[in-house]
Amino acid sequence: MSTAFLDKVRVEDPFNVTADTALGDMVQALRPAEMEPRLVAVLLDRDPGVRGASLREIRVVRHKVGRRCLIEYCLEIPRGNGSSQELTLIGKARANHRPDTVYARQQALTAAGFGEDSADGISVPDAVACFPDLNLWLQHKVPGHPLGSLLHSQGAECLAARVAEAACKVHRCGVPTRRTHTMADEVRILRERLPAVSQMEPRWTGRIDRLLAACERLASLTPLPISTGIHRDFYQDQVIVSGERIYLIDFDLYCIGDPAVDAGNFLAHVEEQALRETGDSRAYDGFRRPLVDAYLKLAGADQAASVDAYARLTLVRHIYLSTLFQERRHLTPVLLDMCESRLAAWY
Repeated sequence: MSTAFLDKVRVEDPFNVTADTALGDMVQALRPAEMEPRLVAVLLDRDPGVRGASLREIRVVRHKVGRRCLIEYCLEIPRGNGSSQELTLIGKARANHRPDTVYARQQALTAAGFGEDSADGISVPDAVACFPDLNLWLQHKVPGHPLGSLLHSQGAECLAARVAEAACKVHRCGVPTRRTHTMADEVRILRERLPAVSQMEPRWTGRIDRLLAACERLASLTPLPISTGIHRDFYQDQVIVSGERIYLIDFDLYCIGDPAVDAGNFLAHVEEQALRETGDSRAYDGFRRPLVDAYLKLAGADQAASVDAYARLTLVRHIYLSTLFQERRHLTPVLLDMCESRLAAWY
């Protein structure tokens, strides 16, 4: 873990992202002398009232080697009577992604009705700045709690309809993109990932092969969609609950695809979380059932088969995902059993 204090600015880089050259110039992105004038200039351009703002801390809070990282920039803004206000900006760097493209998409989402003052209470964080030379763009850090941390709370099911409304709002917003995601891509991902599980446990090779064949049969029978813009990585921790307002985050994979992808993906992630946290995959069905009902009411009952198909396929992907975390590997055989049962009709 790397921690430094430079000109009274604390810099924390527990992941050593400065060595990850695939992400761009992270050395400069973590250098206070480089970042403070950039950030202060951006804030002043947006609001002259923040004059005197200063950078206090830089924290790398997430890192996936060779793929992406998340950096928090904590600033202090002097206010009247000797008081001050803290402001945190989140910087995002992703390998093989143009930051200006993602930044422009976030701005487009805001313009399409996801602003922080939207009447329906469904927003995205405000995009603040883009530094293409650093492969970095920034947004406000919004207050609140990830929905995943609230699923065990009493009354969590009341949020289900809000999630369905948010998904449909994304699907109807009309923000353009050149990226696409098809059912063929969904199956390809499974074909690419699940053989790694067979390599770890050769005795499961036959079971994995049969499961993949069942996935392909299910995919072939899923109705063709009327494609829209979709989040494509929609699950409970991409929804921040802040009082009556919810924020949707991480649109890096936004693309054109089947809107049922988002609903099915969300359902499967909640089921996996229930299994992981309680040992009972049905423990959060009090949230999942009203989510399905609300989504189909808004999007149309004709999407039911597709939502169900994507939920099953996403759960299959969790067999592989469980192997990536030491603390989840005990769930791999459980998930394999579950998926064989869920896809039995397609064997």
